[in-house]
Amino acid sequence: MALQIDDIDRQILNILMQDANTSYVDVAKKIRVSAGTIHVRMKHLKKHGVVQGASLKVDLAALGYNTVAFLAIYLERSSQYAEVVLQLQKIPEVLSAHYITGPHNIMVQLVCKDSHHLHVLLHDYIQEIKGVQRTESFISLHESIHRALRID
Repeated sequence: MALQIDDIDRQILNILMQDANTSYVDVAKKIRVSAGTIHVRMKHLKKHGVVQGASLKVDLAALGYNTVAFLAIYLERSSQYAEVVLQLQKIPEVLSAHYITGPHNIMVQLVCKDSHHLHVLLHDYIQEIKGVQRTESFISLHESIHRALRID
C-alpha cells in the first residue's frame, strides 16, 4: 500500500526543503495547523522513508574546493558497477554517483581544490579502481541552478 501524501504534507515538505532549519512552530504558523500536527506528520514521513534527514549547505569554494567536475566512467563490464561504487564511496571528494544510460556507465560529481587535485583524484584513485576502463571529465564553469524540487 503506497503512502498517501496530502496537501499538508506537501506544504510541510516544500517549506522544509527550502530551509531545513525552519522550526516546526514556524512551519505550523505558515500553513495554519498546530506544531503538534507538524511533529506527527514529520515523524510519519520519516518512518516511511520520505524524509531521510536534513543536511547543511556549505560553500565549498570558501573551504578551498574551487573546482566542480563531472566524470563519466566507462566500466570494463557493467556487472562491476556495485564494486566500483563501493570504491568511489571511499573517496571523500566524490559527492554523487549515478548509474546512467548511454555509452558511459557511471556519472560522478566531485569537488577538488584545483586542476592538479583533479588530476591526482583521476590518476591515483579513480582510474586505479578495478573495473574502470576509462574516464571522461567535464569541469563545471558555473552552477546556474541549484534548488529543491517543489512538490505539487
